[in-house]
Amino acid sequence: MAATIAYADVEVGTELPAQTFPVARETLVRYAGASGDFNPIHWNEKFAKEVGLPDVIAHGMFTMAEAIRVVTDWAGDPAAVVDYGVRFTKPVVVPNDDKGALLEVSAKVAAKLDDEARTVRVDLVVRCADQKVLGMSRAVVKLA
Repeated sequence: MAATIAYADVEVGTELPAQTFPVARETLVRYAGASGDFNPIHWNEKFAKEVGLPDVIAHGMFTMAEAIRVVTDWAGDPAAVVDYGVRFTKPVVVPNDDKGALLEVSAKVAAKLDDEARTVRVDLVVRCADQKVLGMSRAVVKLA
């Protein structure tokens, strides 16, 4: 499978469709099982508070994975992402209620990097509870 977006059809400033991703405690437990990261800050409220956190927090890699979905959905192929990196700026606090947390992700094409390779840089903004939770969130994407 290859990217379905054509390089020629994309301009710097092109906005990708924004998405919101719910994060519940149950999701964190499932992610812990899949990833093998059973750190109690991700599922044990008492422990998280004892170590100075406001509550249980989402795994950083889980947060990254949810955010990049905006790019992979837009590109049409997860393999189109050839590089991706972030800085973790704030934890995603996940309360134990019916609402959980909401990750709000927006993105836009920040640069056309290589006409021959058909690569673009996409910058993402990832927020939760009105706070930016990932900084320097950038992906390099190879388009059709």
